[in-house]
Formats: sequence, structure tokens, C-alpha cells
Amino acid sequence: MSVSAMRSKLTQDDVQRLVKGKNEEERAIAAHKICRSIDRGPLSRKERQSAEAIMEIMAQDAAELVRRSLAVTLQNSPHLPRHLARKLADDIDSIAFPVIASSPSLTDDDLIDVVRSGAALRQVAVAKRNKVSAKVVGVLVAEGREVAVTTALRNNSAQFDTAAFDTALGRFGDSAKVTDAFIDRKVLPVHVAEKLVSLISDEAIGRLVKHHELPPQLAVELAEGARERATIDLIDQAGQTKDMRRFVQQLHLNGRLSPSIILRGLCTGHIRFVEWALAELAAIPHQRAWLMVHDAGTLGLRAIYERAGMPQRLYAAFRTGFDIYHEMDYDGGAEDRERFSTRMMERVLTRFQGLPREELDYLLDKLDARDGTDEQAATAA
Repeated sequence: MSVSAMRSKLTQDDVQRLVKGKNEEERAIAAHKICRSIDRGPLSRKERQSAEAIMEIMAQDAAELVRRSLAVTLQNSPHLPRHLARKLADDIDSIAFPVIASSPSLTDDDLIDVVRSGAALRQVAVAKRNKVSAKVVGVLVAEGREVAVTTALRNNSAQFDTAAFDTALGRFGDSAKVTDAFIDRKVLPVHVAEKLVSLISDEAIGRLVKHHELPPQLAVELAEGARERATIDLIDQAGQTKDMRRFVQQLHLNGRLSPSIILRGLCTGHIRFVEWALAELAAIPHQRAWLMVHDAGTLGLRAIYERAGMPQRLYAAFRTGFDIYHEMDYDGGAEDRERFSTRMMERVLTRFQGLPREELDYLLDKLDARDGTDEQAATAA
């Protein structure tokens, strides 16, 4: 028997139960079986017409259980017609939520209508979708409830443009739940991160610094204690910045491009930062600095090190750090940059015992902090 014939037989048998079932449970079971049959594969024009007629019957059934069976079984299906998806989205919550949250049949205009209905939980269902367009997000952040905006911010598949970020921050910038959601996004525009600093707690600033790039001047100001209760690790910010040249120039301009911070960058594996820092201090192009730093011999590093005015007492530490770096490689897995940095610190501590005490303490503190983070993650898992 062909797939089409099997589908037809199933439909004929179960349509009778759907229409004439003794109770709503029997009709709901029939509805589920029919919907699964509809969703199994491509439909011919005739099959599609028959399927739509059957789905119309289900959508109009007085029993919630039957309508819910339709909504849940076909919530992800392209075979659910748009007009029926809209009808189900207007139904009671238990029927509407699966369709609002998942149905590909609903258009952006349909979703905007849901948002403008004002029902918080339905707005949340929109915000949770696998993909939420910038058009829908714009209306959601402008007119949605706080819980829906928070949900959208935590959904990295929701497309926030600059205007949407600004609107959300303008409406709910005093809400810790909303600002926490900003910080937890995978990507956050620099100007938004900058605005958040004045709105969030010390602990939240720590997470913001760790997860997102800050404007160089703001990073320096925080590090210098412009906000007394805030702390920042400029090495972590060096790893975040997309404009390393500007970041390094800002450090130099503010008198923060010290031998100590450059050594810390080397020991934690932030080699791009070290290259640009030495280039800035030696007043040479980055490309030339790169060639000298990574010279297979010893002359290149020695030459740029001296030209940059770095202290001779630290040269052995720099030489060892670069030797260790050239022996290592990224493992290619998730979060391999952080693992590389950890391995780099561990090898520096193991192989070079001449680090100044303050740099030794710094590396040990960094490793302790990462161990603590790993333990928390393991406990949560």
C-alpha cells in the first residue's frame, strides 16, 4: 500500500472518530493521529484540500482537548494554514501558546498583532521563538511588558538592532532583570555596554567586563577607579577588543601601558595585545613588530624589547613566555581560547620561577578565579 493510500485510509477511519467519537478523549486521539499523518510528508493538491477541511473541523471543535491536539501536533508544521494558525493563536492560552511560540505559518504581522494584544504571556511566547525578526523585536521592546522584553533579550535568535537596544534600555534600564539579560547576550554593541555601566551593580559590571568589549577610555577609567566601587581587568578587556590599536593607544595615553600589564598579557596568552603594545612603545608599525616578536631567533625580540624601553630585569620572563607560546596551539574546541590562556599561565608558573611577586600573585589569582568558575559550572551541571 502506498504512503498516500495509507494516509487516506488513516484519515477516513479517524475522521469518523473525530466527528462521531463518544467523548472528547476519543476525538482528541483521532485528531492527534490525523495531524501526525498530515505532517509526515509532502501533500498533493487534493490531499492538502482534504487536510485543510479536516483541520477546520478540529479548530472548530467545542472540546479544548481536540483543539489543543491540533495546536500541539502541528505547532512546527508548514502544513498548518495561516488562517488556522491565527485562529488557534487567538484561542485560550493552552492552545494559543504552542502555535504562537513555534508556528512557521504565522507572519511578522501576525506576531505583531499578538504583541499588541497586550497579554504578557503571549508576548513571552513571541519572544521565545527560534527566530524573531528585527521588525517584531522593535514592536516588542516598544510596547511589550517587561517580562517579554527580558525574554527577548535572553533569546540570542531575537534580532535586536541599535534602536531596539536603546528602546529597551530607555524603558527598563532601572530593572535588574532587564540589565542582566543585556549582559548575558552573546553579542552586545559597545555603546550599549557603555550605557549599562552607570545603571548596574558592581557584580554586574564584573560580568559585563568579562563578557563584552568596553570602549577603551571607559575600560581605563574603570581600572583607574573613576567609579570607586568598580574593578576591571584590562587584560580581559584586551582579549575582548576588536580595535586593538585604539585600545593600546588609549592605555598609553593614560599612562597605563606598563611593563607589568604587557607581561600579564603575555603570560595569559593575549599575544596580539603584546604585539601591539610593543609596537606602540617602540613607535613602529604592527606588522614589523609582529616579525620581530615572532623571530625564530633571539635578536628580533631583544631589539624591539630594548627599543620599547622595557626593563632588562623582565626580559628573561618575556623570552620564556614567547617560547612557551610558540610551543602551544589552540585545541579547536568550544572555549579553546580560555583553555589556551589557562594552560599558558600554568606553564609560565611551572617553567619560570623568576617572575616578580606581584605578577606571580596576579597569575595565581586568575587561575583560582577560573577554577572557581569551573567548579560552579560542574555543580550546576
